[in-house]
Amino acid sequence: MDVNAILKCVKSGELELEEAEELLKKLPYEDLGYAKIDHHRKVRQGFEEVIYCQGKEIPHLTGICSRMAQERIHVLGTRASREQAEAVMAEVPEFTYEPVSRLLKLEFEKPEPIGKIVVCTGGTADIPVAEEAAGAAEFFGTGVTRLFDVGVAGIHRLLRNLDVFEHVNCVIAVAGMEGALPGVVAGLVDVPVIAVPTSVGYGASFKGLSALLTMINSCANGVTVVNIDNGYGAGYVATQINRLAVREYEKNR
Repeated sequence: MDVNAILKCVKSGELELEEAEELLKKLPYEDLGYAKIDHHRKVRQGFEEVIYCQGKEIPHLTGICSRMAQERIHVLGTRASREQAEAVMAEVPEFTYEPVSRLLKLEFEKPEPIGKIVVCTGGTADIPVAEEAAGAAEFFGTGVTRLFDVGVAGIHRLLRNLDVFEHVNCVIAVAGMEGALPGVVAGLVDVPVIAVPTSVGYGASFKGLSALLTMINSCANGVTVVNIDNGYGAGYVATQINRLAVREYEKNR
């Protein structure tokens, strides 16, 4: 429970002052010894804390997830293995797991999607990273449209789907190999394009470095690049852009 929720509960009489005081002692973070849970993140940034699961010991991950669930905090875990996910779901059955994106989620109530972004990929091998981006954006309340397998090896596939990009606030373009897709898309749309290089490709792609360099050196305007395979980072930034666009639209209505 964040500060705003605590204050509202005190005002409504749901919480006594002593109970509120105990809750406030845990803010802005709660020290579990092996982890410090940031209860204040949503108040500061508008997004609750996200757990990077890869490399975490299962007891540590289940402990963090269980504690956040007890506080009714919405939880997004990225890069979770099936083993990690099963352990967490055994502890807190309300969690769900998406094996393609490797996203682990706990949502007490799903937000009504606002705005619209497009997540597109060069090929089907890029879909896991794209789904991480799309799933993260949806978790944060963004309306997402997916457009997969429209890479430059068959550019007509992209050109025949240009209507998908109408009335969107941002595009996430995910590609491996030479990473040309974001630059092409940016030359066709009037909104920011977030480029996500993937580690898909043969030896000379250097596990995504080739795509990364192509995207950084794009001559198309409006391209921003995140790290290799960083679908989550793209989904987060796209949500921020989308929220600003929706806010501006509502302000000027």
